Amino acid sequence: MRVQSTLCLSVLCALLLLPLATTAVSSAQDRSSNAMGMTRLHCEYREQPLGIDHPKPRLGWELASDVRGAKQSAYRVLVASTAEDLENNQGDLWDSGKVISSQSVGVVYAGVTLASGQRCFWKVMVWDGDGTASEWSAPSFWEMGLLKESDWQAEWIGDGKPTPEKDEDFFKDDPAPLFRKPFKLSGRVKSSRLYISALGYYRASLNGQEVGDHQLDPLWTLPQKRVFYSVYDVTDQLSPDENCLGVELGNGWYNPLPLRLWGRRNLREHLPVGRPQFIAHLRIEYADGTIETIVSDDSWKFTQGPILRNNIYLGEKVDARKNIPGWNRPRLDDSGWAAAKIAVAPQGALTAQPSAAIKVTKKIRPVAISEPEDGVYIVDMGKNFGGWASIRFNVPAGTLIKIRYGELLNEDGTLNPMTSVCGQIKSLSGKPQVPGAPPTAWQEDNYIARGGDENYTPKFTFHAFRYIELIGLPSRPSLDSIEGLRMNSSVEPVGTFVCSNDLFNRIQEMCQWTFLSNLFGVQSDCPHRERFGYGGDLVTTSDAFILNYDMSGFYPKSTRDWADSTLPNGMLTDTAPSVGIQYCGVGWAMAHPHLQTLLYRYYGDRRIIEEQYAVSKRWFDLVRTQTPDHIVRSGLHDHETLQREKTPPMVTPLYCESARMLSKLASVLGKTDDAKEYARLADEIRAAYVSNFFDAETGVAGSGFQNSQSFALYLDMLPESDRCEALTHLLKEIEKHNGHLATGIFGTRYMLDVLSREGEVETVNAMVNKRDFPGWGHMIENGATTLWEHWEFSDNSLSHNHPMFGSVSQWFFNWLGGIEPAADAIGFDRIELHPRFVNGLDWVKCTHRSIHGPVVCDWKRVGDTVDLKLRVPVGSTAQLDLPEAICIIENDHPAAESTGVNQLPTQGGVKLQVESGSYQFEVQL
Repeated sequence: MRVQSTLCLSVLCALLLLPLATTAVSSAQDRSSNAMGMTRLHCEYREQPLGIDHPKPRLGWELASDVRGAKQSAYRVLVASTAEDLENNQGDLWDSGKVISSQSVGVVYAGVTLASGQRCFWKVMVWDGDGTASEWSAPSFWEMGLLKESDWQAEWIGDGKPTPEKDEDFFKDDPAPLFRKPFKLSGRVKSSRLYISALGYYRASLNGQEVGDHQLDPLWTLPQKRVFYSVYDVTDQLSPDENCLGVELGNGWYNPLPLRLWGRRNLREHLPVGRPQFIAHLRIEYADGTIETIVSDDSWKFTQGPILRNNIYLGEKVDARKNIPGWNRPRLDDSGWAAAKIAVAPQGALTAQPSAAIKVTKKIRPVAISEPEDGVYIVDMGKNFGGWASIRFNVPAGTLIKIRYGELLNEDGTLNPMTSVCGQIKSLSGKPQVPGAPPTAWQEDNYIARGGDENYTPKFTFHAFRYIELIGLPSRPSLDSIEGLRMNSSVEPVGTFVCSNDLFNRIQEMCQWTFLSNLFGVQSDCPHRERFGYGGDLVTTSDAFILNYDMSGFYPKSTRDWADSTLPNGMLTDTAPSVGIQYCGVGWAMAHPHLQTLLYRYYGDRRIIEEQYAVSKRWFDLVRTQTPDHIVRSGLHDHETLQREKTPPMVTPLYCESARMLSKLASVLGKTDDAKEYARLADEIRAAYVSNFFDAETGVAGSGFQNSQSFALYLDMLPESDRCEALTHLLKEIEKHNGHLATGIFGTRYMLDVLSREGEVETVNAMVNKRDFPGWGHMIENGATTLWEHWEFSDNSLSHNHPMFGSVSQWFFNWLGGIEPAADAIGFDRIELHPRFVNGLDWVKCTHRSIHGPVVCDWKRVGDTVDLKLRVPVGSTAQLDLPEAICIIENDHPAAESTGVNQLPTQGGVKLQVESGSYQFEVQL
């Protein structure tokens, strides 16, 4: 180890002149001050949740301290049945006592058996590394859902209409039904909860007011396996006397149209289908302790509403003249309404919705309105996004307003909707594939006005678009009359990346808008044309999603979607929920074990592995029996690559990686024999790969294309002695493309990382910084605000809102911001910090709020040095790796002598072990 790697000559001289008492540098932070505190108490990774239906919820908290190297040595959790008991430190439900443990995530409740609807008040106290106790945290709570099937005193109900026998009849008007149930209260209400679910979509209201802010609820699942319900606190919406509960139903994924996606795929043949129906249980607790329930049954009444047709792909047709004022309020004369019909309950269990609901997360104002043809108005929203357009107008009753949506404009300024057409259903002849269906399945809403001032916002569909075409308005609308409502699963933003390179910032923003556009209960490939949860897209971008957003609830749902979609023989599917697509193979099916490893690494979620390991094992063992020589010969791999490699040298490494994941999951569960067996198998697959596809003399893997080389290097398929040759060949391949990438979704993810890890971060920096074809800059130069499906511009078929090339956002966080959980991290407890001070970049600000708290890595060039600010949360330690640094200084002293810092051996540069706390270093390059 070289002395100059950590000490500068000037610093050594300064040390000799300092008094002995000051040579042992201490942090400005005093270990004896600033007691540890707790923030963000969470139950099942959510703060103050309603509807927890696991009998033993997991609790956690963030620790806060100004002391470097602060650690939790013990904790005590109190859980009480009342806020008063908790305030008096009476844990009548659970008092954990003092538990000697550093665990602050995934602490399993071990108290009294909890009842349905029970609210649990809780707080926590911790002890630091010196044994000093903290104050009690601020109180929090969680509330249980309905834990047993018998708790639901309700029936599934619907309108009882038969399903059409002919395909063409599905395209006729079929009004969304309205259901109502008036009722009276019998006393003063203490609290009230509405538990509700549907097959299809529902919108619930109480006394004319919408219940909650969820949209397109419940989230998409396979109802023969599970159906999600939501819980709403409706206490304040109840009137003292007369009340009315209203429910409106939409088709959602449960009653799709028999469209023929790609000319052949009818979703009705691959999904559980039926008429929309719902179940509701309103629980009212009075001040005197008595309980009353209002439940869905055949005492409810229904009628047809103004939404004449609704479909998630094609949109809605609404006749506002058929509105029924006051339909969901008391005292309506509903004598002409029909009695609701009892429906057949789904096979799947009712389960509390664990993932963030779809909500309106941002409102967008249009930037321009044009009129390319008389009476045809084009609204430019300025950005591509998923959600709704809300439009205000005043037109005569009966006026038909046609609203179409698209991502592009034609050269003459008219709308080009073709990149967002459902399943490539396009007809040049004008003839539909199915009688009654539209010849071209673009996104369109039709609204028949009731007359006067009115507003139209869709309810049971969603669109993805930048441009809106309006036909039927008598005059040009104003910018103020149109509002975009961006919608997505309301995952919390937890990551920020911004830097001095404006192109990088625009790429990062483009990634974030694309990510959110594709979170509608599933992580989709595109939010318009397909909307399916594809495994390969998820595998390549999930790290980027997690670094940007809290996915701790979303990805367990995705994992269970894959398990629910498993074929009878144990084979995992390409998409989840499955829509019958089954040709992509290992690279898509591996999403199931991949998600488990990510959830453990980022969030410490062991329970999902306990629950899902057997599903992954069954799948992998099936693939193993089909692959006796360890070479996989079928399946999709580097989708949308510019260099098409053959399947075996590409999918075989993914198969090997799957074996390694199974070995790791088995190790977590203590299944030692499984872990050893899968590790041994991975070695055999690796050996077979090298024997079949690698030339050690030339360093060429497979064809030697960028993607093939990146697969071999990133997935550790080569002997250590051969990596240098393989890397050299990869660099030559990049030179052949004038420094551009030519990779697809896997190759791009792998190449950006492995080049950076092998010391070639400047190659990636130059690659990402390019503005010509192919690359992210080329997209932006051609007007993109979200990521394209392909590197090349498409004006007819390929999506312009597709997240699979969003792995570049992960590169920003990992290699410019330098934040990454260690490969063996458990809930982000070990962090790798490796910011790279690349050419042309003057500063970076990067933050990720991990499950333990914020991780910060900000840096700024100052002459020949870099000011580096770090923050490591309590509960984590970090390893700082700077191969280009000569030394690191803090307070005019070598950083290695600072409190909370220890030097590690390295071959050149500087490597430091950093404990929790905040640091401000000066890095000499």
